[in-house]
Amino acid sequence: MFKKILIANRGEIALRIIRTAREMGIKTVAVYSTADKDSLHVRFADEAVCIGPPPSPQSYLNIPNIIAAAEITNADAIHPGYGFLSENAKFSGICRDHGIKFIGASPEMINAMGDKASAKDTMKKAGVPVIPGSEGLLASSDEGRELAKGIGYPVIIKATAGGGGRGMRIIWNDEEFERNWDSARQESAAAFGNDGIYMEKYVEDPRHIEIQLAGDQYGNVCHLSERDCSIQRRHQKLIEEAPSPFITPELREIMGDAAIKGAKSINYEGLGTIEFLVDKHRNFYFMEMNTRIQVEHPVTEEVINYDLVKEQILIAAGVPISGRNYLPTKHAIECRINAEDPENNFRPTPGKIEYLHKPGGHGTRVDTHIYAGYTIPSNYDSMIAKLIVSAQTREEAIIKMERALGEFIIEGPGIKTTIPLHIKLMQNEDFKKGNFTTSFMNTFDMNA
Repeated sequence: MFKKILIANRGEIALRIIRTAREMGIKTVAVYSTADKDSLHVRFADEAVCIGPPPSPQSYLNIPNIIAAAEITNADAIHPGYGFLSENAKFSGICRDHGIKFIGASPEMINAMGDKASAKDTMKKAGVPVIPGSEGLLASSDEGRELAKGIGYPVIIKATAGGGGRGMRIIWNDEEFERNWDSARQESAAAFGNDGIYMEKYVEDPRHIEIQLAGDQYGNVCHLSERDCSIQRRHQKLIEEAPSPFITPELREIMGDAAIKGAKSINYEGLGTIEFLVDKHRNFYFMEMNTRIQVEHPVTEEVINYDLVKEQILIAAGVPISGRNYLPTKHAIECRINAEDPENNFRPTPGKIEYLHKPGGHGTRVDTHIYAGYTIPSNYDSMIAKLIVSAQTREEAIIKMERALGEFIIEGPGIKTTIPLHIKLMQNEDFKKGNFTTSFMNTFDMNA
């Protein structure tokens, strides 16, 4: 087992990893930018090393500084959390070269799944259903238009190195193709340094369903049920729940088997998630694989009563998994609480928190790094907390979430949060009935 883990991340996920490591008797090292010097992950880790100024490229994306921090503290493993360097094949490889265990996917696995065009081809060869589209990257807009005519509009073009909706455009007809092609490539090049574009048939009003996976170095892979992530805005998830109100037990088994088949095709080791689009007829198609732990992992933890961070560390240490699939035993919902103003186009609202009250009660969990007196920095993602509730039924979970949201108070000059939006969503009749797709937020009016 590892003696000391460096957490190459910040915020709630860094704190989450520190807590599990401490319970396992493992020492921890926090790294931080100068903007995060007063963050809780710095306070609660056994050691802390400043790795640079606030901009991410100079701190949390600064590989030499992170490796140096690991070496001077004698850390024998690095946990990257999610985001930042968690799916960076170069970083995973450098850790290996320096004799430091990367608690995540190998460079080979990240490369196999990180490029979405090649990942789709890999899944197709493994027998996993994929959406009709281009065979690899498109060479030109003319090639894209020809293919679009063949598979039929609407289509969606995507950045092969993309994420978070960047470099992604829905195209409804031939006349729109050229300008969307140009803007997607420019956005992709600016965001990822890669302007490669591929295309798929656009599945209208689908559900976004992901299967949580675990695999070990001995070839065992199991699934830990599904999460429904369909409530999203501009491809950014707002609410996740497990199990999905749309998925039947029969479909869960079929999708789970497909996800396992895909993971085994690349000899996957660690925690990972395969994301699918599911149409109204419950046909499902591979979308992408995330080779890391995800923001919404607590939803799965609550419905199967299992510490996924602990499992991730055990797998990295060479401990075999049980190999059995886990099915949900209750219902859980997670709301991402962002320091954003929903009534002002979700503008980020950093600032100092003067008053904080976190909800409690049976089946209520708050994963956060904020506290009264904490200053929300403007340099990073605006998510400041995750509120998770669990109950025996979905109806009870919705009632509990609305109650918990009402107790969640975050106040400070200029600070707005997405809490009021989530309360309105819990009160929405279509949401209560499970009648929603990925386009739900396009017409949702929180003032209605």
